[in-house]
Parts: sequence; structure tokens; C-alpha cells
Amino acid sequence: MFDCMVSQSKGAGQARGVEPAPVSAAGLADALRPFGQSRMLPPAAYVDPAVFAWERRHFFGGGWLCVGHCDQLPSPGDQRAEDTGTGSVLLVRGDDGVLRAFANTCRHRGHELLPCGPTSNAKAIVCPYHAWAYSLRGGLRAAAGFRHQPGFDDADWGLTELPVTEWHGLVFVDGSGQAGPLAAALSELEPIVAPYEPERLVVAGRHQYETSANWKILTENYHECYHCPAIHPELCKVSPPKSGENYTPAGPWVGGWMELRDGMDTMSLDGTSGGVPLRGLDPRRRRTVEYVNVFPNILISAHPDYVMVHRLLPLAADRTLIECTWAFAPEALAQPGFDPGYAVDFWDITNRQDWSACESVQRGLTSPHARPGPLSPDEDGVYQFVTKVARGYQGQPVWDAGAMIKAGQPG
Repeated sequence: MFDCMVSQSKGAGQARGVEPAPVSAAGLADALRPFGQSRMLPPAAYVDPAVFAWERRHFFGGGWLCVGHCDQLPSPGDQRAEDTGTGSVLLVRGDDGVLRAFANTCRHRGHELLPCGPTSNAKAIVCPYHAWAYSLRGGLRAAAGFRHQPGFDDADWGLTELPVTEWHGLVFVDGSGQAGPLAAALSELEPIVAPYEPERLVVAGRHQYETSANWKILTENYHECYHCPAIHPELCKVSPPKSGENYTPAGPWVGGWMELRDGMDTMSLDGTSGGVPLRGLDPRRRRTVEYVNVFPNILISAHPDYVMVHRLLPLAADRTLIECTWAFAPEALAQPGFDPGYAVDFWDITNRQDWSACESVQRGLTSPHARPGPLSPDEDGVYQFVTKVARGYQGQPVWDAGAMIKAGQPG
């Protein structure tokens, strides 16, 4: 475990023009105390619509946000719109194979270019309202009635482009345009994720869940196994709940690892694998599972033989949509009779146990008697996440890697 002081300065955030969140300053000060003395965030952080609206603007719209998987846009002409913190983004795979992102709003009257959700394929981007047409690179190609309009120049009316990058099979968009390179912010995380080669794996299982819980409650639950003996008998059978430890990153992520029990090959109901070991893993990684949260909305669980990703899409202060995918080595899918159910079924049971607990926390926090509680020695990962959120509430941009505070070493 670690013990550190965390800066409560608002200067960096205020210099960037980020207003503080509508959360009690005294409550944030308590959350930012050294580990072992701190408290959880005030209940308003989980139940107040005004806080949720602030988070949509600054956490989900103020830096890099995962908006999907690269396999959802594999071919030139593929187009897909995804919700972001403020508005939505249009993702387009160009005829040059390059993925681009644009604000999902027509330059004419603001109509959405695509509804969020389904993927389409076309040689151009066409607004369904008045048929303004754009190239796959975002330039205006046709606007009915404007060809001979004095002073109208197509070059002035292209789509608004946003920074986008593909990182290990996931698509990230920076809605603020000011977050800096994603790879630099995640440089410490790179050697942890890279050996699993998530970009090479094939998604063979997908589930979607809607929970009546705040997105942060779900993430906090993910960062500790203090609760595992009480609600996860299947998980405890294959992985000791007190095994492993957490990292102490300086960037916009939190994570750690846990061990598999002797005789267990992976996280499944009987501990056996129905796939194949991932080719890039050393002996240690073949006996552990990595749990990583890339702020604000991605949970990456990397196993010896598959990678599970949860993408959180907050709908309201007390409601979150969760997209869960399971990806396996191509060699596993090539095996006759391959069935991803060994992994999917295990985590579907575990997920539903977690969602039930998180929904109960959400209901409990609506009580007028709810007060922020202390953290156990096993909840240092929760502490890292909570302090990241608290500093963000004070105005410090979470994706400002230079402002991240390294918290000391585990031990």
C-alpha cells in the first residue's frame, strides 16, 4: 500500500478555464487526505444531476474518450456515430484507410449526420435533412442551391474534425481537442497492455447491460476485491481475492493485477480454458489477470487467453449502459467447435453480481443519512480513482499528463 499527500491546488485547472464541479469543497478535501485517512466522495457526486452534467462536459467531453472498437469500422466508407460527453462524434474510415472523427453535426442546419449506434457504409457523408454531401475526409462536396451563391466557398464549410486515434484495437476521440497525444499520456500503461496484443484479437462475444448505478460506482467496484468473498464465489474459486497488487500510475489510468489459483488456467467457471494462451505473454502473465481502467470509461481485463473490455456509457446520474466484449486469439477461433462461452458465461455471472451490488450502493447513497465512508487497506485502487476524480472536480484536467501526481510505490 502507499501513503502520500495529494495536491489540492486548483491553479492548473483554473488556468485552463475549467470551472470546479458543484461538489462540497470540504468533502473533496476529505477524499484527498492521505490513504488510510481519506473518505469516499460526497454522495452528491453519485446522485446529483448537476454533478453528472458537469462530468459530461469535463470528464467525457474534456479529453480522450473511448468511443468503440476498431473492428466496428474495418473498411473504407464505414461510418458510425457515437455519443460523447457533449453531443456526438461521427467516425469515418476514409478511402485511404485512415480513421477520422468529425463533430456529428451538419454545417448547414446542424442535423445529425448519422444516428448513434448502427454502422453504415457509403462513398460520401450525406446529411439526411437537406442532402449536403461531404467527402470521407470531411470536405464539402455538394450543397444544393449554393453553387452560384456569391461569396459561398465549399472550402469554408467542411466538417469540424476532432483528434482521433486507434490504441490497441480501441478508438479514442478527444472532444476538447486539447488533451495532447494519447500515446504519451498512456506511456506507462503501454508495456502492461502491449503483450496481450488486443488489436490482433477477434471479438467473439458481446453483451450489453443497463444498470441503475452511477458510472463511478461501477468503476470503484472494479478496482477492489474487498467485496469478492461476499458476492463472488465463482471468482474466488479461481483467483485468491487478496492476491496481486495495484500499480501507482501518474497518468489518466488506474490498475493492478491478481493471480490465478494453482491448477487454474484462466477465469472460467471451472478454471479451464476453451481457447489458447495469447502468444506474447511471459510465464508471469500466464498466471495473472490484469485489471486496468483508462479514464473515464474503459475497463480492460486481460487474461492469459482472452481480453475482456467494458465500455461505460453514462446515461444519467443513476443510470449507465455497459458494452462488454470478449476477444480471443485468431488461432482459438480457428479451432473446430470453439465456444467463447467459457469466458462469457463466467463474467456474465460475475458482472450481474457486481451490478446488483452497485445498484444497492446507488440506492443507499440517496439516503439523507448517507455519509462518505473510509477505505480499507485493500481499497488502494479505489483511492487512486477517487483522488483522480476529486482533483478533476477541483478543476485539474485529468488528461493533462504533466499535472498528474505520482503517488509513491506499492508495498
